[in-house]
Amino acid sequence: MNRSFLILLILFFHLPVSDLKSQESADTSVFLITCSPGTETYSIYGHSALRVVIPSAGYDMVYNWGVFDFNTPNFVLKFAQGRLNYMLGVYPWELFLKEYFIERRSVYSQKVIIDGAELKKLMFLLDENLKPENIYYRYDFFYDNCSTRIRDLFEKIFGDRLIYPADEVKNPPTFRDKLTEYQRYYPWLKAGVDFSLGLPADKKTSFRDRMFLPMELMNNLSKAEIKKEAHIVPLLQNVQTIFEFEPPEIKTPFYCNPMFVFMLVFILVLTLSVRLRHSYLINYIDILIFALFSVLSLFQVYFNFVTDHIETRMNLNLLWINPFIIICLVSIIFNRSWLLWFRIVFWLSVLFLVLASIFVSKINGVFIPLALILALRSSARSEFSWCSYTVNFSRYT
Repeated sequence: MNRSFLILLILFFHLPVSDLKSQESADTSVFLITCSPGTETYSIYGHSALRVVIPSAGYDMVYNWGVFDFNTPNFVLKFAQGRLNYMLGVYPWELFLKEYFIERRSVYSQKVIIDGAELKKLMFLLDENLKPENIYYRYDFFYDNCSTRIRDLFEKIFGDRLIYPADEVKNPPTFRDKLTEYQRYYPWLKAGVDFSLGLPADKKTSFRDRMFLPMELMNNLSKAEIKKEAHIVPLLQNVQTIFEFEPPEIKTPFYCNPMFVFMLVFILVLTLSVRLRHSYLINYIDILIFALFSVLSLFQVYFNFVTDHIETRMNLNLLWINPFIIICLVSIIFNRSWLLWFRIVFWLSVLFLVLASIFVSKINGVFIPLALILALRSSARSEFSWCSYTVNFSRYT
């Protein structure tokens, strides 16, 4: 569904839901809704929402914290800066279902076991979330998204009476590990995500942390319990399937895999380095290589030091795709023999390759061929005594 059109519908339906507290009655039911992953980049991790049903009032609405508008001014820039606002949208259940049926994504429902004072508090908090000053929030993929908002809502309602199972003692997955489970059919997306994410993504996740993913929210809240006086009850009833589709079969041919593509590029560069080492053409090849890597280095600098995304800080990829590459590019263009900068780029590339062999889980192996290209071409221009492919700069003056 067109996101901008959806925004208009949501704004239209804000009027009748603004007095939710007054509509609450004894027949009010609340459901956790979980949607399976889609095929769009923003949907491959699934989705979560809350459904509130009041039959006596003819009320059946979905509370969706995952709404954004592609037509937001400077949408891409704000997303890159980590300053894109998401919003809480409220719209009819049938409209919500229609969107996911069209996208052929499975939808699951679980009734929340809640009544009395807790139900009244839930309705109050939903009303508070709909106030103009609260309806927008700054999206954070790991800690503040459509799933964590629901988890946090339950924690506010039940407090310390909400009981989670004990965390695993041995080798809990990291945030990156959990993302990888959903990216396994999208190697280029995984490469892009791993290129962008820094060491914060390698933090070990707790039982609670893993609920940043909708399917994990469904599975983990299904194990949560509520302490009620002398007995303990589950937070959610068993899963009910609204409709279910077979997950799409997505296969990436081996020749389209980034590792295969990057290895081919490395072999090509290695071959040209040998065959054209005495030709002026190698100069233009280096300009192309260092220009492309300079652009990538600017992205790394931006995500490490400029953006508000905490998850992209302390990125080990900054070792091989560092800003010194830009100085090397200037050196090639203006035919300057700035050996020091090429040597720095070379040794940083080597350091990255060493770390990649040690921290396998933190560094995506698809970047190794690219780091090898940098090591090869920077060493060729460093005039190392052991390098037989040194470029003769005087040839191009």
